[in-house]
Amino acid sequence: MTEYANVRYLVSDIPAAVEFYTGHLGFKPGGTASPAFADVVRGPLRLLLSGPASSGARATPESARTPGANRIHLEFDDLAAEVERLRAEGLSFLSDVVTGPGGSQILLADPDGNLVELFQPA
Repeated sequence: MTEYANVRYLVSDIPAAVEFYTGHLGFKPGGTASPAFADVVRGPLRLLLSGPASSGARATPESARTPGANRIHLEFDDLAAEVERLRAEGLSFLSDVVTGPGGSQILLADPDGNLVELFQPA
């Protein structure tokens, strides 16, 4: 059995979220899909996409529903090429590429405002 790190994102539209992550960011469909919930996998990350009817979303108080408070972090070998590819696919970023001692990063939001950090190590 593969061991994953699971992260849950609350989303408003399961099919749109699945399409975003599989169509643009290299995730593969996981083993579960319903109108309330789906999962997608990229390497050791299993991203749980919980729609409004899911138990995960219902258990979250409104005051704690702050999209973008956390982010998933995806590594790429060539960040500039990845940014160019995603822009060509019509996606827009929330920041410019920022470079520091550890590498370069840029922020992207999914259709519900959940943050995705694209990163290239130094």
